[in-house]
Amino acid sequence: MKPGLWHRMDVLARKLTPSMLTLALVIIYVLPLHIPGFSRVVPLLPLMAVYHWAVFRPQLLPAYAVFLIGLLQDILTGAPIGVNALVFLAVYGAVLSQKQFFIGKSFFILWLGFSLIVAGAAVFNWVAISLLSLTLVEPKTVFFQYLLTLGCFPITAWVFMRWQRAFLRQD
Repeated sequence: MKPGLWHRMDVLARKLTPSMLTLALVIIYVLPLHIPGFSRVVPLLPLMAVYHWAVFRPQLLPAYAVFLIGLLQDILTGAPIGVNALVFLAVYGAVLSQKQFFIGKSFFILWLGFSLIVAGAAVFNWVAISLLSLTLVEPKTVFFQYLLTLGCFPITAWVFMRWQRAFLRQD
């Protein structure tokens, strides 16, 4: 018997969940909170999502979606077009290349891997934006953004794991 419309819509919604959650984090990332200086050090929420889905469900967040989400973040933040898209793809590729290492490891190992990959991504982003804008971005800002990102990772990872267990069946 052929699956009904509601079943097909449910399957589609589940398949789009990682992309839509990552997209929602881009929107949250750019929301003005009216906290002085916070917009320069806001945690890299979309990068957390790219990392998580690349480790646990890369088939549900394909590379083209990662690229488009990064491009949207570039547009919404006013960053040079392609910088975040390239950073997101680099993180995605790095995680995919080490996926077997991460599977089945403790949360601490996942967090350590995240800290190393995001450090590289932050440095690359800092260099690229500084070069493309012909002005030196304050390194202190990048460092504080990195620390806030690391501090927010545990709660974000917990939410993603809960979401994954509740709504995404294993294929």
